[in-house]
This record gives sequence, structure tokens and C-alpha cells, in this order.
Amino acid sequence: MPSLLLETSASAADRLDKALAAAFPDVSRARFQALIAEGAVSVEGETVTEARHKVKPGNIVRVILPEAAPALPQAEDMALHIVYEDKDLIVIDKPAGLVVHPGAGNETGTLVNALIAHCGDSLSGIGGVRRPGIVHRLDKDTSGLLVVAKNDKAHHGLSEQFAAHGRDGRLERSYLAIVWGVPERRQGTISAAIDRSTANRQKMAVSRGASAREAVTHFEVLEALGQPPVASLIRCVLETGRTHQIRVHMAHIGHPLLGDSVYGSGFRTSAKKLSEASREALNTLNRQALHATSLGFDHPCTGKAMRFDSAAPEDFGKLLAELRLNNTQA
Repeated sequence: MPSLLLETSASAADRLDKALAAAFPDVSRARFQALIAEGAVSVEGETVTEARHKVKPGNIVRVILPEAAPALPQAEDMALHIVYEDKDLIVIDKPAGLVVHPGAGNETGTLVNALIAHCGDSLSGIGGVRRPGIVHRLDKDTSGLLVVAKNDKAHHGLSEQFAAHGRDGRLERSYLAIVWGVPERRQGTISAAIDRSTANRQKMAVSRGASAREAVTHFEVLEALGQPPVASLIRCVLETGRTHQIRVHMAHIGHPLLGDSVYGSGFRTSAKKLSEASREALNTLNRQALHATSLGFDHPCTGKAMRFDSAAPEDFGKLLAELRLNNTQA
């Protein structure tokens, strides 16, 4: 891959992102910040992932540049599970493993590529060329319902509802999750702001920092699983929609999602408490046990109340079924 090399000036120490932006004015400071966070920048041979890192006079800085990608996502003929579609919007039941929009490392094979092929030029352009029509996202390995705008009017109307976080009663997003252990309260609300982790820029974390964003998750324990219980099926209703919100919040209260290698790594040994069949089902799942099961909103153009429900996919259902059988295997 191409790279940029910089020997920092003999002046006072400066922030890494600022030094790079000054040396290479054709590249924005924001772009350098993204490259730093992605681990593409090294100082004196050591990878640095903090933009505020101070470089000293005479330091050798190397920036690895990703290969050039097409300016616009390309149409790709891919199967879509369409739950509902009209001239203004489309509701998709997204399978686990499908990335929503192109990005670093995922330039093709995304939901956006499939939508361009299916919808042609009708997708809203408000989200930008990389995210046409995208109003909200689901993580790659989270399955379930997602709505996409097909024109700018629909995009504006849906974005307004998502910005209101459902507090005006129009928007509803609920998820099914299987978590380790059983929360002490059958129902509760987790209100804890979320920001990017300072220890690992690829993760999110509960934070009290100035840049942390409000995050509120309501949960209800639907079923304890195992005898004695080792896991539980819960329903989560989002009042906000932050990156990895449910995964971060449930881990924050000590009940991370089964299969979540990012936020539940400390619970890997808990798999020893499962039956052989349950462990096999968890290995087959090979992702966080999270499914966007219901989505409700007012149609942005007609005002009609819309609601859609999605049954959990086979891998999620198989794990749940095996965990239920554990109730008889004390």
C-alpha cells in the first residue's frame, strides 16, 4: 500500500494529527484522525492510535494509505428479505453478517450495494454517497429490522423520528438478547452515556467525558435459562441509538450478551456451565445473541402508524431452545 513519510520539524512538540495536517495540506485533519484511529500511523516504528499523541522534533512518522476505492458504491445483485416496500421507503430484515454500508475493509457486499441494485436511483441522497437512504444502522453481526428511505422527504421524516429517540411515541425499536446471568430486577432502565473507549478505539464504553453522548436502554427479563439459571432472554427497548448501545449497557451492568467477543470476553469460561448441546449452539451462532425484533414508526409521508415484527433467526432460536432444555438438566 502507498504511504506518507514525515520527519517532524525541529520546532516544539505538537499533536500528531495537527503535524500531519500541516505537512500534507491536501489531506484533511479529520482524515488523518480516522487513519490514526485505524492503526495506520506509526511514530518511530511504533503504531499510535491517539490523535493527540505528541510528536517530538525529528520523529519519523509513517502513514499507510488504503488503496483507492470507487467514489460511489456499486450496485450488486444480492438477495434481500424485504418486509415492506412502497415508493417512499423499504423495510429490510437484515441477516447477521451483512454490513449496512461501505467502509474501510467493506467496500463491497454491503446492504447499500444491494439496495442500489434493487432501488436504482430512487434512494435518498441525504446520507451521502456512501450511505444513500440509511437512517439508522445495525451492527454487522446483529440481525433484524431496518428501514431505509427512498427519497429525501422520507429521509427527513424518518430522521426526525430517530432524533426524537421515540420519546414522542412515534418510534419504537425493540431487540431480543440472550445475556449471561439474570439481572436482579425483572425490569429496569440503564442510563449511562457512551463514548469511544480511550483504551481501545475500536470499542465503545460507558463514559462521563465531555464528548460522551446520552444513552438510555430499557430492559425486561422475559425468561431465565438453565437450572440453576446461567443466562436469560431479555427484551431491550432503545430510547437512544448509540453505537453498540445494548452490548455496552448490558456488559456495564454485568450481563454481557452471549457470543459477544468484544464486550463479553470475560465470560468465556461461563460456557463451561452449559450443556454440550448449548455450547455447540453457541459456537454455531458465532456472534452476539442480538436480534432487532420489532420496529415501529409513523410513515414519513402519509403519517400512518407502521409496525413490523421479525422472528429470531434460526441460529438464535437454536441457542435459545438448547438453553431452555438446560432447565431439565440440573
